[in-house]
Amino acid sequence: MRYLLTGAAGQLGSAFRARLAAGVELTAWTREVVDLGAEGVIGPAVAALRPDVILNCAAYNQVDRAEDDAPGAMAVNAFAVHDLARAAAACGARLVHYSTDFVFDGLGASPYTEADATNPQSVYGQSKLVGEWLALSAPDTLVLRVESLFGGPASRSSVDRIVASLRAGEPARVFVDRIVSPSFVDDVVDATLGLLASRAPGGVYHCVNSGQTTWQGLGEAVADLLGVAPRLVPVHVADVVLRAPRPRYCALSNAKIAAAGAAMPPWEDALARHLRSLL
Repeated sequence: MRYLLTGAAGQLGSAFRARLAAGVELTAWTREVVDLGAEGVIGPAVAALRPDVILNCAAYNQVDRAEDDAPGAMAVNAFAVHDLARAAAACGARLVHYSTDFVFDGLGASPYTEADATNPQSVYGQSKLVGEWLALSAPDTLVLRVESLFGGPASRSSVDRIVASLRAGEPARVFVDRIVSPSFVDDVVDATLGLLASRAPGGVYHCVNSGQTTWQGLGEAVADLLGVAPRLVPVHVADVVLRAPRPRYCALSNAKIAAAGAAMPPWEDALARHLRSLL
């Protein structure tokens, strides 16, 4: 099996590189190797490699900056995905593309399913939704929505910021009114490879750990697992000035991916495994 991995220096891409280092023929693209935002580059480069699977972990994920840089966000999150989809179709590769909970407006009250209407409220979310549509133009594409990623060799996530603060005995600022379904990169990698191995039908899947929590609830769980005082500073979304709006309720249902044979463990279990790896 020949794998092409984009966004190989990022959080999810680094986790895939570590997992696929042995046993497959892996080509890893970072921004320095191939600039996905450049026109006319992707098609010839993919054609020369003729991969069996393309894992697109690349993304313009600077949510606030995207509000003033819509062309940059669209170039990476949408137009580059279109080129990858066309290249995948041309060489018979299966495309796996990662998206986000930001495609929803966050006004729900129960975990979003793949059938729920999308309504992104930010340029970032809009660019990711267009990317989903374009990715699905290739046969059998898997679009996997993840959120609140944590863990992995290149982790710089909000979860890891909370862990680092509490381990250092410092206070951690946490939202009390944003509800999320965290995604542990190791479990995302496992689920992805499981879907590929089982030849799961193409389409959109929510690839998040089971359950939901506020950031305050997650911080309390971190403190409990570390055996330290929960020095948490509660923050409300309305009290923070952000360039791009954040969805408040963004828990995702992972029932569909479980039915496809890739059940995701509870977020509490994932968090415990992540902290054990750190300690």
